[in-house]
Amino acid sequence: MEKEAMAYSRRSDGSVQCGLCPRACIIKDNRRGVCRVRENRNGTLFTLIYGLTTAEAVDPIEKKPLFHFWPGSNTYSISTLSCTFFCPWCQNWEISQASPEEVYTQELTPEEVIKRARRSGSPSISYTYNEPLLWYEFIYDTSRLAKENGIHNILVTNGYITQDALLPIVKRIDAANVDIKGFTESFYKTYCKGDLESVLSATKSMKREGVHVEVTNLIIPGINDSMDEIRQLSSWIRDEIGEDTPLHFSRFFPYYKMVDRPATPFETLLEAKKVAEGEGLQFVYMGNVPGEDESTYCPNCKYLLIRRIGFDVLNVDLSKDNKCPNCGFGINIVGDANVRSFGRWLY
Repeated sequence: MEKEAMAYSRRSDGSVQCGLCPRACIIKDNRRGVCRVRENRNGTLFTLIYGLTTAEAVDPIEKKPLFHFWPGSNTYSISTLSCTFFCPWCQNWEISQASPEEVYTQELTPEEVIKRARRSGSPSISYTYNEPLLWYEFIYDTSRLAKENGIHNILVTNGYITQDALLPIVKRIDAANVDIKGFTESFYKTYCKGDLESVLSATKSMKREGVHVEVTNLIIPGINDSMDEIRQLSSWIRDEIGEDTPLHFSRFFPYYKMVDRPATPFETLLEAKKVAEGEGLQFVYMGNVPGEDESTYCPNCKYLLIRRIGFDVLNVDLSKDNKCPNCGFGINIVGDANVRSFGRWLY
């Protein structure tokens, strides 16, 4: 379905300027922005993907990854297509680097999404798999209905959005995993065709507006695996969005256009975890490492609070107000944590 876009301005020459992402494309008549899904028609900007869905699934919330937001719950996950970035390692490139004409989609209304989420028994909807902020208008409408029906809204996002576009929608978002892909402007310019500062600014705004924020960082050998860079990322998280912000270091595997380097060594992930903890971060996890313990421990007394293997939650030991039962330390967890049967979810 096509619908007039939000977050744009008209220009005197018939072109429009998109205000959704910081790239701020100036789009001539009958042309599209860099994202391929926003088109100027006679001075009106249209989104070409309103309601167009490329995938839906019921996922463990830990897959997002979100470890501190309703742990052990399921989340109804939906995606559309395209992205504001062009990462050469993308695991979902078939949809993230596609135009509307290139992929199979089904059309859903916001009301249908709510019905499917409720039917799945999930307490949340995750907008995920590609960059959800390009689905801005659809999420804006769907998230309102979700709130009215007591369903949480989750973004799994690269955080590349303008402040003007973020603020109208952020109050409807309950949790976000922001993928901070590297911590230098040169990295973002070279590999993502974007900028770091905009991502950091959006992440801070989400936190300031009350969104539960977790951060993912994919560590790529020879590109963003410098421990100095890891240290800078970790100290930024500590100082700007809080030492209790969960940080997920994810293991790179060769894929898409980046098959010229090996998978991230386990030792690199382990060293990054130690560096982040050394900078004062309380909850640091290593992802894409099958069999590795991703449990949550009390940062004060090291008591085991939530035992995880893969996406499974095997045991929960928290007080009702999400404090450590051993020492009483408050844990940054939103919602109730629940056990989910071992073996149901795979990597």
